[in-house]
Amino acid sequence: MSSMGYQNGIQWQTQEDAEMDVLVEQMHNLIVWNDDVNTFDHVINSLVEICDHYPEQAEQCALIIHHKGKCGVKKGTFEILRPQAEALIDRGIQATIDY
Repeated sequence: MSSMGYQNGIQWQTQEDAEMDVLVEQMHNLIVWNDDVNTFDHVINSLVEICDHYPEQAEQCALIIHHKGKCGVKKGTFEILRPQAEALIDRGIQATIDY
């Protein structure tokens, strides 16, 4: 049996088993959007420093952002992704978290 709910803007689901309820947090995507302002190097360096990407991974994401208009650069809980999104935004990079 499972039930759904919301707490502090975060969707959660409990799954009951014989002994305990388990909290299952919804995973989200941190999305970086293309713009005409930031350089490849700035985006790549920011992804390495903020999102713990390897340089090659950050470069691939920057190319996807440039060609496709956006890229999901990180997956995680809202609590993990929010400070990373805010740090990217502080650097002038457009970033959102999907729901």
